[in-house]
Amino acid sequence: MITHIQGKLIEKNPTDVVIECNGIGYAINISLHTYSQISDNEYLKLYTYLQVKEDSHTLYGFSSLAEREIFKLLISVSGIGANIARTMLSSLTPIQIREGIAVGDVNLIQSIKGIGAKTAQRVIIDLKDKILKIYDINEVSVSKDNTNKNEALSALEVLGFVKKQAERVVDKILISQPDANVETIIKQALKNL
Repeated sequence: MITHIQGKLIEKNPTDVVIECNGIGYAINISLHTYSQISDNEYLKLYTYLQVKEDSHTLYGFSSLAEREIFKLLISVSGIGANIARTMLSSLTPIQIREGIAVGDVNLIQSIKGIGAKTAQRVIIDLKDKILKIYDINEVSVSKDNTNKNEALSALEVLGFVKKQAERVVDKILISQPDANVETIIKQALKNL
């Protein structure tokens, strides 16, 4: 298995790069996220994943180990091939994908081109436990006994919103703003519900 390649950057495109290492040019498929992380320096190191199929050997490159791990998790899901996983990493950052799966955000995963509702649900069902375990994330990375959260949810229920849907939105708000007060949580939630 080729775990990384370090060498001279010969060619750089949004979907692939060519790196020369010891006189051999390696064509490596990349995501737009990795493309945005690559500077135009002469030398480059990419973490790689070699996919061996009956009719081809394809090398995928990543700017970070975290991105490669998310890629490997994604291709382990039935119905998600390397190209769809690369599209997912081109549409969202590895952190967005990881957190979207951790909180069960079907809409976020479904917003990626080529991912339908069933595939998004399958990704979340298959990977949620693995991601929570690998990245040591709490079920929802906000404390369950958060008083502000409970007050905001009660207020949203009184306003007629479904508890499950409101809870998902509030959890997302608390991930990005853990110290938000009740008023802020409700205002942000109303914008997203």
